[in-house]
Amino acid sequence: MSEVKNDTHRVSSNHLLRRDVRFLGNILGEVLVHQGGQELLTIVEQIREMSKKMRESSDPALFQDFKNVIRSLSKENRHQVIRAFAIYFQLVNIAEQNHRIRRKRDYERSAMEQIQPGSIEGVINELRASNVPPRDVQEILNTISLELVMTAHPTEASRRAVLDIHQRISKEVMQLENPGLTYREREQLREKLVNEVLTLWQTDELRDRKPTVLDEVRNGMYYFDETLFEVLPDLYREVERCLKKYYPGENWNVPSFLRFGSWIGGDRDGNPSVKAEITWETLVMQRGLTLQKYQEALKGLMENLSFSTSIVDVTPALLASIELDKQQIQLKTEDVWRNEKEPYRIKLSYMLEKLENTQSRTQAVVKYHSPEEFTADLKVIEASLRSHYADYAADHYVQKIIRQVELFGFHLATLDVRQHSKEHESAMAEILAKMQIVDNYASLSEEEKIKLLSGLLNDPRPLVSPYMEYTEGTMECINVYKTIKAAQQEFGARCIQTYLISMTQGASDLLEVMVLGKEVGLYRREADGSVTCTLQPAPLFETIDDLHAAPGIMQTLFDIPAYKASLDSFGGLQEIMLGYSDSNKDGGVLTANWELRVALKQITQVAKRNQVKLKFFHGRGGALGRGGMPLNRSIMAQPPETLGGGIKITEQGEVLSSRYSLKGIAYRSLEQAVSALISAAKLARNGVEADAQERAWEEIMKDISENAQTKYQDLIFRDPDFMAFFKESTPLPEIGELNIGSRPSKRKNSDRFEDLRAIPWVFAWTQSRYLLPAWYAAGSGLQTFSQGDPDNLRTLQKMYKEWSFFSTMIDNLQMALGKADLPIAKEYSGMITNPSIGERIFGLIETEYKLTSDLILEITGQEEILDNVPVIQESIRLRNPYVDPLSYLQVQLLTELRSQTEQTDEYAELLREVLLTINGIAAGLRNTG
Repeated sequence: MSEVKNDTHRVSSNHLLRRDVRFLGNILGEVLVHQGGQELLTIVEQIREMSKKMRESSDPALFQDFKNVIRSLSKENRHQVIRAFAIYFQLVNIAEQNHRIRRKRDYERSAMEQIQPGSIEGVINELRASNVPPRDVQEILNTISLELVMTAHPTEASRRAVLDIHQRISKEVMQLENPGLTYREREQLREKLVNEVLTLWQTDELRDRKPTVLDEVRNGMYYFDETLFEVLPDLYREVERCLKKYYPGENWNVPSFLRFGSWIGGDRDGNPSVKAEITWETLVMQRGLTLQKYQEALKGLMENLSFSTSIVDVTPALLASIELDKQQIQLKTEDVWRNEKEPYRIKLSYMLEKLENTQSRTQAVVKYHSPEEFTADLKVIEASLRSHYADYAADHYVQKIIRQVELFGFHLATLDVRQHSKEHESAMAEILAKMQIVDNYASLSEEEKIKLLSGLLNDPRPLVSPYMEYTEGTMECINVYKTIKAAQQEFGARCIQTYLISMTQGASDLLEVMVLGKEVGLYRREADGSVTCTLQPAPLFETIDDLHAAPGIMQTLFDIPAYKASLDSFGGLQEIMLGYSDSNKDGGVLTANWELRVALKQITQVAKRNQVKLKFFHGRGGALGRGGMPLNRSIMAQPPETLGGGIKITEQGEVLSSRYSLKGIAYRSLEQAVSALISAAKLARNGVEADAQERAWEEIMKDISENAQTKYQDLIFRDPDFMAFFKESTPLPEIGELNIGSRPSKRKNSDRFEDLRAIPWVFAWTQSRYLLPAWYAAGSGLQTFSQGDPDNLRTLQKMYKEWSFFSTMIDNLQMALGKADLPIAKEYSGMITNPSIGERIFGLIETEYKLTSDLILEITGQEEILDNVPVIQESIRLRNPYVDPLSYLQVQLLTELRSQTEQTDEYAELLREVLLTINGIAAGLRNTG
């Protein structure tokens, strides 16, 4: 019965989504007529209808007619057609985001009839239904930890101005849901929406320059300002509400287990623009926003706390704090609260003045020297409110600000610093040579480096002299540590805590960071022999070889007394980052997923033997080829035993706008993450060890992975024609012309595959509809075990049903195969200069695609790919006819562009149109890199 109800609800719900898409599509049609005449709308509609028919029929004549229409477009019409389809997808994406918010509200309106899957209420209800006692629930809350780290990785193709318009359209469409609107109000809203879509049409989608690092910092801060400052406290309040509902009578303490961090302004790996002064300016900007948000909150509080001592008694502590403020702070005349009987407003006036002074570096002014001082004043107000039974104001107004201070401090988001290991080695070599300690540090063996660096950590004497001259690179390296030390003193210890080391290949890579940190006091050996360390070096293991070496490297580090002692400053916790993008690029999707799982478990075992807690940092991108998946699935995909010390996950590029630009979407994404985190912690507490069945499956998976890696590397690394195929059959060179990030697309000025970053690698394959990094070689790997043997196939089917790791992997492959489109990709392969290379390599890819698809259908028992998620299957089916014209146009434009022998005005115009198709396809597929 409930299934029928749910199906009816889904049909009705999807009807509302289709209604919104039609509504916005009709508005776009009006704008097209207004801007380009009826002819433009007619052309767009003709191309759309032909594209839909092509999807329904394999008639070659229809296909040829379609291509003829595309080729016959005038330059002016072609440009407008591209923009029309691209903007249509922007509007569809807005409608889908609003629909997610609508569905959540529908669940909430149904009260107890339905609890939305993946909700906070759902997981707390599950704990209660499973008879988990309150003490165990509190322990779960005390031990879970999730930090989401914003990065500036250049995958957000949309400009901020465009995203702002999207947000306005979204809010106006949501207002149409209000049943109380009059006819005239609805007409006015529609007029506003027509104007917004017109503004979108007349706004340039393309940036005219690359963003600076500080531009990227502002973009990241936008999400804190717009959504996160409000949404995060609301999540905690929901946890508290549900705990009180399902465990009444208990006293709960909900710690701040979910926070946001950032790399923006701290990630200098391969980005020469991120200097020490940029990192400092980033922290200044972050503090500025944080204090501004607190000032806004206190002004709102002032409006609500009009309680008068003519009616209520406030606490002596509040009155005493006001008297102390009066003695210490001279308010400007206009800021003095005149009504002496409203003590809360008087107190808040002084608090606002202290917040205003907090950014000042002048010691004479009275200010908050730490977030704790600010919280202490808020708690005085809270206690006083409760003393006269104003509990609602205490719970909903004051407690919210206290939670915000716990989460954001005065620094907004903890900033991670990241740099490539070779930069530290180079600086260390120069410093040691100038001190005549060793002539050629880089030539030492790993054992010799460890011995030398360990000794330097225990030696209190400085290595760096202010009287010596160093190269620019070494000086910058030294200045970073000086900046971190000064920042911890100015902005609080939480502002920077972790120093990530890209391409970690030995224990010495971490020891170098510690020795350099020792020079400025970030690592200190005290007189009593104890160690104080305020900056933790964290390894980043990226390639398959690095993952294999990781357990041994960590054991070596834990065996070094000076290093092990430093962990005490972090509560015995070591952070370790695992790179999904480069491991995938190195070994293929199936092998990367397997090797990451193996590394996670092996490193966890090493840490357990050494009594060290671990926090794993998962460097996932937005795209499937870079480990991308919804937050809740990212968390549940981890082996439960690896979650003990907490988890960090990167939030990159277009993921930020898709998850955090709207409060409703941000809340739902984070709610699902909290639900998954609590569920995973419950599993981990049960201590389920891999049984004999799972261990047997792991052996099978090991062989599958090895064969998949061989197949993958045969093409990517060992086929001499592959790089030519990749560069010529994708828009890789042109993607580099998109001004979407301050960081270069290559680690070096090199055309080597090894130096190509994972983002453009995935981005290019996504644009050309192959999505190759997200599925290639998986079929060959699986076939080596299945081999047409019914018993082996039954084993794989059982693994899919009963082993979460395997089922997640298979479902991610389904998603990639469902989004890929080989008939369209074949059009791109036609751009290869040497047709025989194009035909041969495309044939290999096509064969592998069919093999992978067929095997997955056999394993899952489905008739079609993505039958298990019909909502996504239907979304892809509906989107493809609108993406296809952009793909055909892109192929045509790339062919014309690459035939140009010099960069003329025509070249510039063609390039601009190519970039517009890239934006449009990214919006249509909802993926870049």
